[in-house]
Amino acid sequence: MIVCWSVKGGSGTTVVAAALALVLAQRHEAGARLIDMSGDTPSALGMSEPSSEGIAEWLNATDHPGAEALNNLMLPVTAHLGVIPRGRSIIVPSLVNPDHLRDLAEVIAESHLPTIVDAGSGASMIPIIEHATRSLLIIRPCYLALRRASLLTTKPHGVIVITEPGRALGVHDVESVVGAPVLAEIPFDPAIARAVDAGLLAGRVPTLLAKHLADVFPAAVV
Repeated sequence: MIVCWSVKGGSGTTVVAAALALVLAQRHEAGARLIDMSGDTPSALGMSEPSSEGIAEWLNATDHPGAEALNNLMLPVTAHLGVIPRGRSIIVPSLVNPDHLRDLAEVIAESHLPTIVDAGSGASMIPIIEHATRSLLIIRPCYLALRRASLLTTKPHGVIVITEPGRALGVHDVESVVGAPVLAEIPFDPAIARAVDAGLLAGRVPTLLAKHLADVFPAAVV
């Protein structure tokens, strides 16, 4: 289970998680699965907004439903990628039964299907991150983001940096503050924003984005 997360909104976590899942789905014989805990994934992939139950209901179930119920929540995006939507409730991981988070990690670990989790942003996501096989922090090299990152008690396994022209801070600053290696640098590219705005990301991941994310997999445990 690869968990993508950020310390503040607007970092690009949802787009990176979706693109990472699409690239992984093309590479893996069984395809891949993307679990949306932030609620923005369907929009980023150009899907209709789901009205069905999702991962929120699975996590909050009184009697834990298990692997089959999790698989039944999955909606097809492409021939190789399925999405489990957030569902009808906002997920507050600190309020979720820790046993259920552990069960989720175990169900995913026992599955043959590579899984990416979009955990959104904020310190409340730490309980999910702690159960990740691999956690990837998505960050822009700005002072406010790095200031929040410096306060983290849970460190990621790796970092994906969204680089922007004119920033005074760079990759070495990010690695120094976060205390984890930068696995990929993704330059700001208007083509990525256009693909998301037009609902075309699921059809074809922009070349630049796919190229840089491909470098993440040798270092990531799926």
